[in-house]
Amino acid sequence: MTKIITLLSFLCLFTGQLSAQTIRNGIPWTDNRDSVMSAHGANIVLDNGRYYLFGEYKTDSANVFTGVSCYSSADLEHWRWEGIALAQQRDGRLGPGRVGERPKVMRCPSTGEYVMIIHSDNLRYKAPCVAYATSKTITGPYRFQGPLLFEGKPIRKWDLGSFVDHDGTGYLLLHHGTIYRLSQNYHYAVERVVDGVKGVGESPTMFRKNGIYYWISSNTTSWERNDNKYFTATDLHGPWTFQGLFCPKGSLTWNSQSSFVLPIVNGQDTIAMYMGDRWSFPKQRSAATYVWLPLQTEGTRLSIPEYLESWDVLASTSSHTVVPDFPTTTVSEKPALGRPLRLKLHKNQRIAIFGKTHDHGCYADIEIRKGKKQVIRQTIDLYSSAPAEGLRYLSPALKKGKYTLIITASPMRPNWTDKSRTIYGSKGNAVDLTRIAITR
Repeated sequence: MTKIITLLSFLCLFTGQLSAQTIRNGIPWTDNRDSVMSAHGANIVLDNGRYYLFGEYKTDSANVFTGVSCYSSADLEHWRWEGIALAQQRDGRLGPGRVGERPKVMRCPSTGEYVMIIHSDNLRYKAPCVAYATSKTITGPYRFQGPLLFEGKPIRKWDLGSFVDHDGTGYLLLHHGTIYRLSQNYHYAVERVVDGVKGVGESPTMFRKNGIYYWISSNTTSWERNDNKYFTATDLHGPWTFQGLFCPKGSLTWNSQSSFVLPIVNGQDTIAMYMGDRWSFPKQRSAATYVWLPLQTEGTRLSIPEYLESWDVLASTSSHTVVPDFPTTTVSEKPALGRPLRLKLHKNQRIAIFGKTHDHGCYADIEIRKGKKQVIRQTIDLYSSAPAEGLRYLSPALKKGKYTLIITASPMRPNWTDKSRTIYGSKGNAVDLTRIAITR
């Protein structure tokens, strides 16, 4: 029988409150329903003082389009579920058994309409097409309009991004170095600004600061993370200059892939916030997480020199732990296949789980029970090609009562193949927890 361990025998007790308006990276986020947020390949629109997050609403069963999710927030930390902004269609390009990826929403200044662009495809990625949908309200529902055209023909590309310049002009960014200028109503493309800029990869995103355009993209390694790169120019028509990496080499962009850059006005300055995805295949719905970090700019130099486990968006200050000055406590037992870790909880607080990720890490199933009733179930991903250590899970606040925390090593590993059948992902089933803590 698995040994029952009293939580306070080896966990730290921190009685302070978690700071507000703090972004905590690399953990599952929950919305106002205590439901895990699913919004990948995302972007954010600031509208009437509120942030609206749009992204792929994933499943754990198949990589198919099930809709574009929409969440809203006043502070980028606490999110409200707004619903499915663009639903799966009955048939056609975004119907059943189709791919729909990297949705990007822009508010058109000339019409006041909200326009969403999205990559549609078949499951073999053999029929790519840039499509678009429109809505009179930011949360939708968005009406699917079909392919986005250039010179009367669909744009047959896959990874895409969007960029709205300071004058309101909208642009479509595409993989492998192509930019299109959109029409005044954003419904079609009117100019191919540049095409085939050498070295630009997938998941393109862009921002402008102090007259310099920064163009970010990833390499092509399927769901695997890689060292993303960037280019700069003073004009969108170029010339574009390759500047190298913006995160330390080998960090694999702090184990993430670029998705969007959000400008945040902070006093007299504007912070460029990098938004990246930590994909988790096949559990994209339950275990994939996010990495949002402040970008540092100095001339043409762009960098995220260190990984911030948590940081204050408004103050631009950071800390590397979920709460300041958090003491370290080592977990005395670790779960393994067929041997769960069980801990008794006796506090009306939140549970923070810290651990290592590496190339032998697997999924860990977290269960919190009150008596015999399951109140929380969450899967976390402990795989990464670049080893890292930090916060992996932070529970919602638990109501007063007695609970049991159960952590189980899953027999399922994060594994996948690309088009060439190259196998990526974990080589083992390790759940390497380093400490567990309770906090308010």
